[in-house]
Amino acid sequence: MTDAYFTIKQPSEGVYKEKGSKFIAFAYPIYNEEEFKEHLTQLKKDYHDARHHCYAFRLGLTENEYRYSDDGEPNNSAGKPIYGQLLSSNITNVTIIVIRYFGGTKLGVGGLITAYKEAARDAINNAKIVKRTVNHFYTIKFDYAAMSDVMNFIKLHNLNVTNQVFENNCSIEFNIRTKEAEQVITEFEKIENVKIEFLRTI
Repeated sequence: MTDAYFTIKQPSEGVYKEKGSKFIAFAYPIYNEEEFKEHLTQLKKDYHDARHHCYAFRLGLTENEYRYSDDGEPNNSAGKPIYGQLLSSNITNVTIIVIRYFGGTKLGVGGLITAYKEAARDAINNAKIVKRTVNHFYTIKFDYAAMSDVMNFIKLHNLNVTNQVFENNCSIEFNIRTKEAEQVITEFEKIENVKIEFLRTI
């Protein structure tokens, strides 16, 4: 199984207009559903006067971690077309939320499908797509006396440190590409007085 994927580097926006209706798409990189909920809540506050806040998100490397919503639009006329753009662009760990302002003229189901699809596509086209690796995150805990051995090991294996605390009881959080993790952790455990704890995979 591959341990690399494509996602967007930073938030982006897209827009589509049709018969007075305006569709504003917001794309965000996310790593979990909680982050998606935070973005949706904020957009509902910022665009509280919009009629619909439709969305889709996709997480991970499987086809199982996704959701989409029509938010009051006709069934499968909004969320599914947005989700389709995530799939066709082959990106994951991304949510796209599309805000609609109604212009007074109904577009019909076909018109809505086109509008939500094009708004989502515009947001993706305006984003910088990047390749990421799936990483395991760990915390190591050790006595100050083991500091030199630990830091030398981290430097030798070029581990990406994301957090560190240096006191009497020290801890360092780092991540490493999934396919390299098992070998590195096995070697790490050979250092005396070092405790390693697996945190998560992103």
